[in-house]
Amino acid sequence: MTKIREVVVVSDPINHGALVGHVGESQFSVGGPDGVGHISSGPNPYDLLGASLAACTAMSVRFQARRQKLPLERVEVSVSFHHGAQGERDSFERTLVLGGELDAQQRAFLLEAANLCPVGKILGISADINTRLDATTSGRDESPQANYEDDLAEFQIPNINPD
Repeated sequence: MTKIREVVVVSDPINHGALVGHVGESQFSVGGPDGVGHISSGPNPYDLLGASLAACTAMSVRFQARRQKLPLERVEVSVSFHHGAQGERDSFERTLVLGGELDAQQRAFLLEAANLCPVGKILGISADINTRLDATTSGRDESPQANYEDDLAEFQIPNINPD
């Protein structure tokens, strides 16, 4: 039997047409152009892809650590998205911070477990996913942030106006 998990995104007429995502009882803002010249706050579609990859990776690592009874106390996954140059594949850079008294072999095992993430397998069909371990907690990357509005303007997508 096929399992279906539906996400519904609707425009909110009370909030200038801002988009709101719904999954079951949960809801969240979706950022980006609102169709009337404003930028709505919230994660844009690329942020949501990155969040999906990070969440799935963390779950996969945590699952394998528990299954193998490894002393993983904390997992942190950061993901950034990069558009490939003309003709090159897009990519996700994924960094894992693993907390706990783990030896090198256990860390290597959990790094491999990150690649078992089902969302990563789906995204990996059309984009590269590069994963690395980092011994310290991640700080915010100081490089320029990707801009969804710039991406919409850059790609010639029929029937989409980036405002």
